Amino acid sequence: MSGVQTITVEQAEDDTRLDRWFKRRFPELKHGRLEKLLRTGQIRVDGKRAKAAQRLEKGQVVRVPPLGEQPDLPPDVDRRQQISPADAAMIRGCVIHKDDDVIILNKPPGLAVQGGTGTTKHVDGLLPALMDDPDADERPKLVHRLDRDTSGVLVIARNTFAATALTAAFRSRDTQKIYWAVVVGTPKPAEGKVSAPITKAPGKAGERMEVDEDWGKPSVTVYRTLESVAGKAAWLEMEPLTGRTHQLRVHAAHMGTPILGDGKYGGAEAHMMGHGISRKLHLHARSLTIPHPRGGSLQITAELPEHMRETFGFFGWEGE
Repeated sequence: MSGVQTITVEQAEDDTRLDRWFKRRFPELKHGRLEKLLRTGQIRVDGKRAKAAQRLEKGQVVRVPPLGEQPDLPPDVDRRQQISPADAAMIRGCVIHKDDDVIILNKPPGLAVQGGTGTTKHVDGLLPALMDDPDADERPKLVHRLDRDTSGVLVIARNTFAATALTAAFRSRDTQKIYWAVVVGTPKPAEGKVSAPITKAPGKAGERMEVDEDWGKPSVTVYRTLESVAGKAAWLEMEPLTGRTHQLRVHAAHMGTPILGDGKYGGAEAHMMGHGISRKLHLHARSLTIPHPRGGSLQITAELPEHMRETFGFFGWEGE
């Protein structure tokens, strides 16, 4: 690979560490060489020097210097042979919509969307298993993300044309995303809007966000209580009007009603001990309405994961 490249950060890459961005875009580039290119200022973000841990924002421009001759990677057809039959069957079983341009998954909880330190199995790495044509020139592409522990609707573009259109729709907020959550306690009022700016919390204890009125980015969530149980728990419909990292989890905790199972933001209060209720995160991307790349719109609904169905049954809610 020769010549300087300038690459714009896509929606699906928002809030990704720079070193992980390079690992995904240029998997043949060794970490030691990446660090040297950063130290010498050959890699820049929006014209400025950058560090490996810097988090990228969609729309930023990354300068990639000539990387020299690199060994060819095996094509995606070969990569499919590296995916186990069980994993291939699993990811194919997640498909709830498929056409010539778009694949939509009902992502299970616990499966990361992209790779990172210590993450060897993720949606991005399993996408070759969704290719129908062994001779296809393009592999499916991520166009947005869900947290590892959040389940539900995840959109995949099957070609560059669709990726461009879908990314633009997410960037312009020309979508409607509805989440279902079970929270500990009952929000007051029962429905409303949370407008609480969010920023990354200081420290090195992993990725964590917090409400910060001075330095946070505008963050807005609309919510509505669908059911509640004696003030102990509630089933919420939540619609994020902005797209901050962990936004719904942070806003739910900010209201004093953390999402059930979310120890990261709710601590011990996020778990209902002694009731036999799952400790997994109870947050599900229930539905999505988005323009189809070829015209019209897609409206997709994803069934609840097993642990949330069990919790709904425990409280007597008819979730489906």
